Amino acid sequence: MEEDQNMSEKLANPAPLGLMGFGVTTVLLNLHNVGLFSINSMILAMGILYGGLAQIIAGILGFRRGNMFGTTAFTSYGLFWLSLVALMIFPELGFGTVASAPSNHAMAWYFFMWGLFTFVMFFGTLKTNRALQFVFMSLAILFFLLAARDASGITQLTPLLGIEGVICGLSAVYLSFAEVLNEAHGKTVLPVCPVK
Repeated sequence: MEEDQNMSEKLANPAPLGLMGFGVTTVLLNLHNVGLFSINSMILAMGILYGGLAQIIAGILGFRRGNMFGTTAFTSYGLFWLSLVALMIFPELGFGTVASAPSNHAMAWYFFMWGLFTFVMFFGTLKTNRALQFVFMSLAILFFLLAARDASGITQLTPLLGIEGVICGLSAVYLSFAEVLNEAHGKTVLPVCPVK
């Protein structure tokens, strides 16, 4: 009976779900930025469901575990993906002038604010592990590159930031796999380089 009670109190780590939702969706969007394919319903669906909904679920589950950093990060980035998809589709849905497509200037501020949020959140990773630090710093760089592209109008930056985005997304995928495999095997299968 006591064993059943202890098992029912154990909560799974939601971070791998959130990291995978973020990572895979980021890789796919940035493969578009590299020029491999155009924006299509695959990217939009991933942005809504895996990048958006899965990260929000991970954030809520992180709240249940008392993880303020995870709750703030996953819920915020889940809502980022939902807002990005909304920015893409609202003008196409014909909501009138209220939902007109944002200007490059507006998008530059949008990405800058997300870059600032991510840069500040990076400081919350300093006592965790190098893998998570890399995810957050590379994401901050990605947002600032997106802001620079939209502020300057230099569209030639898009393939470069696409490559950086793929690297950022793959780092999140790696960390997700590491957390799952390391816990499943009870030892380090994929290193994350904890801070000592």
